[in-house]
Amino acid sequence: MKKKGFAKLIALLLAAVLIVTGCQGQNGNQEKNAKDDEAGKVVQFEFWAAPNPTQQAFWKKMAEAYMKENKNVKIKVTPMPESPTSEAGIQSAIASGKAPAVSENISRGFAAQLAASRAIVPLDEFEGFDELIDKRQMKETISSWKFADNHQYVLPIYSNAMLFGWRIDILKELGYDAPPKTYSEVIEVGKKLKEKYPDKFLWARADLVKPTWWARWFDFFMLYNAASNGNNFIKGNKFIADDEAGVKTLQFFNDLSKNKLLLTREATDPFETGTSIMVDLGPWTFPYWAEKFPEMKFNETYVLSLPPVPDGVDPANSKTFADTKGLVIYASASKEQQQAAFDFIKWVFSDAKNDLAWFKQTNLPPARDDLSTNEAFASYLEENPQLKQYAENIPNAIPPVDNEKTVEIQELIGKEALNPVVKGQKDPETAWKDMKKAVNGVLK
Repeated sequence: MKKKGFAKLIALLLAAVLIVTGCQGQNGNQEKNAKDDEAGKVVQFEFWAAPNPTQQAFWKKMAEAYMKENKNVKIKVTPMPESPTSEAGIQSAIASGKAPAVSENISRGFAAQLAASRAIVPLDEFEGFDELIDKRQMKETISSWKFADNHQYVLPIYSNAMLFGWRIDILKELGYDAPPKTYSEVIEVGKKLKEKYPDKFLWARADLVKPTWWARWFDFFMLYNAASNGNNFIKGNKFIADDEAGVKTLQFFNDLSKNKLLLTREATDPFETGTSIMVDLGPWTFPYWAEKFPEMKFNETYVLSLPPVPDGVDPANSKTFADTKGLVIYASASKEQQQAAFDFIKWVFSDAKNDLAWFKQTNLPPARDDLSTNEAFASYLEENPQLKQYAENIPNAIPPVDNEKTVEIQELIGKEALNPVVKGQKDPETAWKDMKKAVNGVLK
């Protein structure tokens, strides 16, 4: 009995020693890794790529190339969670302490939420930030990304300067060699279209009668930005939109609706089939056309243009919406990880060849002022002339509102203004006043 009791005691003591030793070993390893990181020997960080195979492939290739040159850095590239959305996945990771050091796929509006909660760090405070902006030739493009506190929290990667596509083959049938540039010209084209083809429409867009918040980027904001010469809609927590431009924008939608030029029910490929002759168009459409609608040929079947402007406004100054996202660095990462992540970003975007590789792989135009003039992109744009206007208009594209309540604000634009105007339930002046009051209520 005594031997058994003694044996049990020894066993318990050995187990305790092993546990303590193991804990010390783990703690010792953690301390050693921390010291190694601090000494610049090995810094490891995670990079979350957008849930898009082409973007993931690009970042993995960049990380591998960078690690070959920088043996003291280990970068793990993984796709960000997207259930139910990538934004929700990021918020969940931040709350649980599992956020990466850096991620892409961040819009300006979502960045405003992250910045308000101090979840991301200002990029302009990193040494070398100005040098990066100079090397990438993006001073003008990034200037419109500055937040109300005068910091830059996002480095835009790509910028889709949203354009309108026009069926030039049908326009020529109506007697026009180019798309209309002003509101009155658009209405004139629409009336001629209805005279010749009563069953056709100018613009087929079911979202015009829905309050879907993100849909406002591709209808209301495209036209408002053009009408207001790119005037901000919100600055900080203040509504500073151009009232005159806003009412004129809604009046244009009102005129389109009254003349029965809008198709607001769901339709399959209305532009491609000729049911409509105008469409809000991003460059991501072209691979789809190449596969499904090879007859859609640039300058033969369709052409591109900036949004039309109110009468009396110079079309040459037209602005548009920038469908654009970028990179952020998270505050939860260690200072060493933050610096390593920034150094990696700077390395990638200081070489135009990497932007070209991105462009070819994703079809998303790099957010550079010189995209249409830099020799590095010349041959690719010559091979893909439909992308050239997107490249040329990057400086004319306005990014999303930088407010943490972007979703609520844009839902109100639909519910209080755009949707009822298109449905004939409100006049433009009343709709604008109602929307303005509701938005100011959210901003308080």
